[in-house]
This record gives sequence, C-alpha cells and structure tokens, in this order.
Amino acid sequence: MHALTLASFLFFTGLVAFITWRITRRDDHSSTSGYFLAGRTLTFPLIAGSLLMTNLSTEQMVGLNGAAFADGLSVMAWEVVAVIALVALALFFLPRFLKSGIATLPQLLEIRFDKDTQLITNIIFLIAYAVILLPIILYSGAIGLQGMLDLQGLTGIESSTTLLWLTVWIVGIIGSVYALFGGLRTVAVSDTLNGVGLLIGGFVIVYFGLQAVSDGTGVIEGWNILKESDPEKLNSIGGSEQQVPFFTLFTGVFLINLFYWSTNQQIIQRTFAAKNLAEGQKGVLLTGLFKLLGPLYLVLPGIIAYHLYADQGVRADEAYGHLVFNVLPPYLTGFFAAVMVGAILSSFNSALNSTTTIFSLGIYKGVLNKDATEAQVVKSGKVFGWIMAIITMIIAPLLAGQESLFGYLQKMNAIYFIPILAVVLVGLLTKRVPPMAAKIGLVGGCLLIAAGYFVPPFTLLPQIMHEFHFVALVFVLLVVMMLIIGKVRPRETDWIQEHSGDVDLTPWKGAVPAGIVLVVLVIVMYISFAG
Repeated sequence: MHALTLASFLFFTGLVAFITWRITRRDDHSSTSGYFLAGRTLTFPLIAGSLLMTNLSTEQMVGLNGAAFADGLSVMAWEVVAVIALVALALFFLPRFLKSGIATLPQLLEIRFDKDTQLITNIIFLIAYAVILLPIILYSGAIGLQGMLDLQGLTGIESSTTLLWLTVWIVGIIGSVYALFGGLRTVAVSDTLNGVGLLIGGFVIVYFGLQAVSDGTGVIEGWNILKESDPEKLNSIGGSEQQVPFFTLFTGVFLINLFYWSTNQQIIQRTFAAKNLAEGQKGVLLTGLFKLLGPLYLVLPGIIAYHLYADQGVRADEAYGHLVFNVLPPYLTGFFAAVMVGAILSSFNSALNSTTTIFSLGIYKGVLNKDATEAQVVKSGKVFGWIMAIITMIIAPLLAGQESLFGYLQKMNAIYFIPILAVVLVGLLTKRVPPMAAKIGLVGGCLLIAAGYFVPPFTLLPQIMHEFHFVALVFVLLVVMMLIIGKVRPRETDWIQEHSGDVDLTPWKGAVPAGIVLVVLVIVMYISFAG
C-alpha cells in the first residue's frame, strides 16, 4: 500500500518538473522583465490557469474544507464572493494597472503618490508575506501531506513535532529552488500543469467521497443521503455564530475578497504579464467561471468528511487529509499527494517570487543601490529569496495549535489588506488627495486593525460587532480621513494617469456581458441553497 502510494507520488512529481524544464529551458531568466514578468507574453489560458493555481492551494484545500467540516456550506462565501471581485478586476482595475505598465502594485502608488508611499507599501508586503502568508502555506501543506501519505507510518518517526519540522523543511527547500532559479514563467508553467491535476483530483475525491457515503450505491444516492441526514450543513446563509455570518458578505468578506483578487501582488502579478488588455480580461473572467465550481471541490468534501467522521473525533483541519487517505485507492492517493505538493510549491513559489520582485525592484534598486545593473538586481532577488525562505521555514512549525487555519489566515490578512485597498481605491478614484494622506492611511490602518485584534481595551470592538464588520468600519474611516485631508491640504495639480505604452489597451468586447452573467450566477447560487 505505502510503496504504491510513494511510487505514484514520485513519478508524478518528476513528470511535472521534467515537462516544465522542457518548456522553459530556452527562456530569458537574466533580464528583469523576463525573470519577473515572463516578458509580458502570457495569453488567457495561462493567466487563468496560473491565477487559479496560485489561489487554489493547500490553505484552501485543507483550510476551507476544514471550515466546511465545522460550518457547512455557508463558508462557500470565500469562493463565490470572489467571482464579484474578479469581475471588478477585469472591468475596473486591470485597464488602469496595464495603462501604467507596472510590475508591482507599490509602483502604482509611487506613480500616484510618491516614492515614500511605495517604500512603506513594499515594507508592509514583505513583513506580511514573511510572517503571515509564507509560513501558513508551508504549515498547511505539511499537515495535509502527513494525513494523506500517513507519514508517521511511512517514516516511523513517532514525535509529531519532529515530523512537522522535517516536512516543512523538505517542502520549503524544493519550493525555493523552483522559484529562485526559474523566474515567473517557470512558475506559471508548473502552476498550469499542477492546476489540471488539482482540479481532476478535487472532483475525483468528491466522487469517491459520495460513493463512501452511499456505500457504493452511486453518487446521486450519496448526495440524497447528505441532504436528508445533514440539511443544516447545506444552507448557504451563514448564522450569526458561524465563521461567515450572512451580513458580513456585504462588509469585511467582500472587502477582503476585493483586495485579494485586485490588489494582492502574488495574484495580480500574473495579470501584469498579460500580452494585452483583452487577453488579461478573458483570463480573469475565465477564472471567475471556474471559481463558481469551487464549492464542489473546496467545500463539499468537508461536508462529506463531517458525515463520515464527525463521531470519530477528527479535528477540522485534519478532515481533508483523513478523507483523501481513507476513500481514495492507493495509486490515486500518491497522484493526489503529488498534485498537493505541486499546489504547495506553486503558492510558495509565487509568494516567494512576488517577495523577491518587490525587494529587488522596490528596495534594492529603489533605495539601496540605485545604479545597479540588471544582473545585480536579479542576483539580489535570489539572495533575498533564500533569506526569506529560511525565516519562513523557522516560523511555519510554530503555527501548530490554531483552531481554524483558514479563519486565522483571513483574520491576519485583514491587517494589511484593508489599508492597502483603501489607499489604492482612493488613489485611482480621486485626483487631489496628497501623498501624506496615503502614508497616514497605510500606517494608521495597519495599527488600528492590529490594535483591535491584540490590544485591550480595543479588542472589545471586534467582539461586540463581528470581526469582518470591524475591518469594514476601519476601511470606511480610512477612506473618509483621506478624502478630508484631500479637501484640507490638496495637491497643487490634478493627477493625470499617463499611458506607458507597454501594453495594447483595447478591451475585450465580451467583457461586460460576461461580467454581468457571472454576477447573476452568484445570486442564483445563493438563492438555490438558502434554507
């Protein structure tokens, strides 16, 4: 059993590495545009594949299914509300981003405000990625793998702490090698290959899971049994004591999704590399269509696991690995674990690639060594990448013991998501708000939300109103404050966005109709499962 699982795992991992090397071996990795922006050549299938893969990673597979194990279908908000954010990216943000021809989001803030605003944003991103994002990716990946491959039985290591440290370090080192030697196009190609695997694997698990629910009498029968035995788990409207109460969809949940899909460096770096605006829009809207299928493989397995194992004392974040290990035949478990490693590497790579991009273009060339040659800039990124990777691998195992991984991730993310989103929106929609307002917004916003989470007596606020309502309140405060500063101390001249000439800005004709169809589908989905 173990031998078969391990063999299929090693075979599939090797296959992806080999195909990626064949496709990208003649690429340009020495110039900054080639290494960081894939030479602006990505077409819409690659953009959609890469967006889905970067987003669809272990903290989702493990974390969201874990949340569904606890709360049921209402946690699908993280998938379904994202569709509306993607429509906003395609129709509103992307044309403005490509117009300025940027490689990192902080560059846009430099063009709109000034150099210091860019520097502050760069530093916020780097701290957040090192302390929040990268460690969570590694930790959730390690936990998922342990469950799927039954690593304790396989290696004979009794201590779960030792095993966790080992898994984290092995995955971390492989991921760093991928990201730091290959650049963005290598990451995009390996992402797309793993993406296909992850989608297929996700649906296969639902099939075997429903078969297990019905004792092999068929998938439809399994679905009917779920509906009869756990109807409260299949309600799309979240109750007030759940992780995603219904009314937070209109406040914090929407804002966090909007930041994630339209101003988060690791996601939108894919769209900055688009061949032209039309390809970018097609890629983003296609991603939106796939996100509508998200609940099938990111939420339903958690509900199936609840039905099968709720009485066995399985913890929420272990539910998914447990399900995979128990319902898949051994040769498929190995295949799926390989895809899972691919997903961990993909998210880890892209976050690491974004970190090195921000450091070498924003801080190294921007502040430390203004006359750096292209080769020096690319090299500084690699050195910094290794430092970041090592810090991450030390922090990751220390996360053990969090209740809900996905809930923890969203809560921490809000600290820097909300202020950056507020500044970007005000920057794009006003002409006179000065750089000072942006700096106060960035630093003040991060401090306000952090105070609400960690510093009593401020911690009472998020407890009285839901955390997601609290971050939305901070968002409104920040926007109002920046607008007031814009009135009291405006810039001398209006800000006018100039076209950099890097990318053809003719929009795709079907963008608006496609966007409307997606939004209608979201509403239909909520109504059909409202109970």
